[in-house]
Amino acid sequence: MTNILVVNAGSSSLKYQLIDVDTENVIAKGICERIGDSHSNASYKRAGYAVELEQPLGNHAEAVALVLQLLTDPENGVVHSPSEIAAVGHRVVHGGERFAQSALIDDACIAAIEECIPLGPLHNPANLMGIAGCREMLPNTPMVAVFDTSWGQGMARAAYMYALPYEAYEKHGVRRYGFHGTSHAYVTQKCLEKLDVPAEGVKIVTCHLGNGSSVSCSVGGRCVDTSMGLTPLEGLPMGTRSGSIDPAIIPYLMERAQMSAAEIDAYMNKKSGMLGISGVGSDFRDLWKAANAGNDRARLALDMFCLSVKKLIGSYAAEMGGVDAIVFTAGVGENDQAVRDLILRGLEFLGCDMDYEKNLALPKGVEAELTRPNSRCRVFVIPTNEELAIARDTARIALA
Repeated sequence: MTNILVVNAGSSSLKYQLIDVDTENVIAKGICERIGDSHSNASYKRAGYAVELEQPLGNHAEAVALVLQLLTDPENGVVHSPSEIAAVGHRVVHGGERFAQSALIDDACIAAIEECIPLGPLHNPANLMGIAGCREMLPNTPMVAVFDTSWGQGMARAAYMYALPYEAYEKHGVRRYGFHGTSHAYVTQKCLEKLDVPAEGVKIVTCHLGNGSSVSCSVGGRCVDTSMGLTPLEGLPMGTRSGSIDPAIIPYLMERAQMSAAEIDAYMNKKSGMLGISGVGSDFRDLWKAANAGNDRARLALDMFCLSVKKLIGSYAAEMGGVDAIVFTAGVGENDQAVRDLILRGLEFLGCDMDYEKNLALPKGVEAELTRPNSRCRVFVIPTNEELAIARDTARIALA
């Protein structure tokens, strides 16, 4: 048994999973929430047992200490001592251009993550708090940083550069980085295994669709392009994010609606997307319920989303010179049959011989192929597993 603790730290939360990478089974998992609040709470779950508790957690180190206490509890724990945790894998959102792959955490790595804070101001400080908490509680345990942006480092310059003065890139790092990279990399590899052909030259489009959504494409397992940019705001319209818009809209609205920079940022990130168009909410289940009841704006939001995904699939097929497989993953991609149906209708020109009835009847969260035998372009639903991908990378780097 080789136990890897996977940590995803937010500013006031810490999600965790303990994974045995030998069997790839989740041994235990949970979350600490409202860290820094007197009403902090935590959950812990393992086979046959689950508990939720409230206790003050002043910082991330205290949250990690509680996690270790739960994992090693004599009655309900899953390991006898913290020494049975072979390594810790940390999700880090932004690695800039410094990290094209996951990296062993040391002082130099931490300094580089700190340098990327201007690019990831909301996430990197929180990720660093999780790292600091784990290093304090597990000082002798190797740790690995797994970056959301590593996947996008495979892009060529023509794909990641913006047509701004070149100094914006040279002085300020303004370029497209892409996000959801761990998910795109995981399902791409799973798709290559399903195709059962040599990876070289295989062209895949992966659609990570959820409250945050992105589409990416790869050749031979290496990223060619991805829809998110300098930040996760670019690309598809999402739950509350606008996605790509005419940039001139920003100064126009700031002047017309008297918005500050902070207000326009919140407008695009938290008030737009499915929520902004529909007026109903950001959850696709609520949107379908409203649309089926005759809500025109809810239906419009769904149509806009699906059209945007379809346009990206087509553009990536053109960019790669064809497509061998399309993958749907994440909360909406795995579970919303109607969204997949809307996206896939009309893609027959790419060689997709769809079994639409199978798609609509597919249970939620099930791995399956949606195309008929001998389809030139194959379409799959592949549930993502970012925690397992982090655990694999952590074991590969820390335990080599």
